[in-house]
Amino acid sequence: MGARRPNILYIHSHDTGRYVQPYGHAIPTPHIQRLAEEGVLFRKAFCAAPTCSPSRASLLTGQHAHNSGMLGLAHRGFKLNDYKQHWLYTLRGLGYHCALIGEEHLTKDHHTIGYDLVCDIEGFQAGVVAPAAVELIRGGLAQPFYLSVGFFETHREFLKPCTPGDANYSLPPAPLLDTPETRCDMGAFKASAWELDQGIGVVLRALDDAGLAERTLVLCTTDHGIAFPRMKGNLTDHGIGVMLILRGPGGFRGGKVCDALVSHIDVFPTLCGLLHIERPRWLQGASLLPLVRGEVEELHEAIFAEVTYHAAYEPQRAVRTQRWKYIRRFDHHLGPVLANCDDSPSKDVLMRHGWTERSRPLEQLYDLVFDPNEACNMANDLSMAVVLEDMRTRLDDWMLKTDDPLLRGPVAAPPGAELNDPAHLSPSYPTRFV
Repeated sequence: MGARRPNILYIHSHDTGRYVQPYGHAIPTPHIQRLAEEGVLFRKAFCAAPTCSPSRASLLTGQHAHNSGMLGLAHRGFKLNDYKQHWLYTLRGLGYHCALIGEEHLTKDHHTIGYDLVCDIEGFQAGVVAPAAVELIRGGLAQPFYLSVGFFETHREFLKPCTPGDANYSLPPAPLLDTPETRCDMGAFKASAWELDQGIGVVLRALDDAGLAERTLVLCTTDHGIAFPRMKGNLTDHGIGVMLILRGPGGFRGGKVCDALVSHIDVFPTLCGLLHIERPRWLQGASLLPLVRGEVEELHEAIFAEVTYHAAYEPQRAVRTQRWKYIRRFDHHLGPVLANCDDSPSKDVLMRHGWTERSRPLEQLYDLVFDPNEACNMANDLSMAVVLEDMRTRLDDWMLKTDDPLLRGPVAAPPGAELNDPAHLSPSYPTRFV
């Protein structure tokens, strides 16, 4: 039975959101485009937490960040409650050979997670990760295999400067003002996305050359939105929207496009369905298989996302339906938590225009039909009272059902965690240890 199971190739990037070619952006990524045209592209896929370690933990354990225990960044001292809830342990129990190349962001030392093989390489850039993956694939990985290939791109700092053409002709992401600085910043992102795509292309070609493509499920995604102000670390779609493409056995073929709401926590249940095994008891998502097989049109009425810690404490929760988005904050810091925004030329533009003086609403409600950019908060609009109460109730019910620790008050960081103060203007400011 084990020999007939599909191989699983998990390709993942940093901070890419949906800013790649198959989602309609003017960012050439032909290899990701090819993957979408051969597989299934999910247009409304969302991470469960728009910060690095909590997002990855949610995907790989199939549960919300406050249930997995990963409430902040692994390299700053946060951990999973139980690393054996990582899907690699389920796969190993089925006879999978599990290997990791590059980034994963679940612990300070990748060797402690439990992989059969961790490739020791110098840096996680595409130019290093992709050749290592090719060597492993060509070397004849024991099958069935689970191979995690993690690229540093498109995380800051962007390693390749933009060209004058990129600076002149790029369009900054939707939440940002169009200025020479933001255009150049986006041009640098595009260069990083190109490097990511080249790395992905190299790995996919190696899979083809080894004759493994037909019996390998390729899962391509990212952790959260791009590292620009008002995106990464935020619960608007700019922060939680992610690329999600699957290609391979189980119906993930044919260039299909799915518009149903799906979450990262749905991927682990999908693997269980594909492999015909019982779901582990802790899974909180739903299998994508009924969607791709045309058995249902929707999987969820609503999806949920959260932030507790990034560089600094900024507790907030969100619920999103096809029509509405509701975000609630649970702290009393009045202004923006700028330590949770990566430093960048785009951030500098907003800082010069008084971003530090802006206030943050405790509640936000957006009509995604008439306001897809989530720019007009309707939480105080009396005509929206019924909708607001419904969304509040949805969020409250989810927090109760999942035993969210925020229900009991402020959430403490684990001993030894490294944190910025919410009043800091940058994550580069001196940190303190809990």
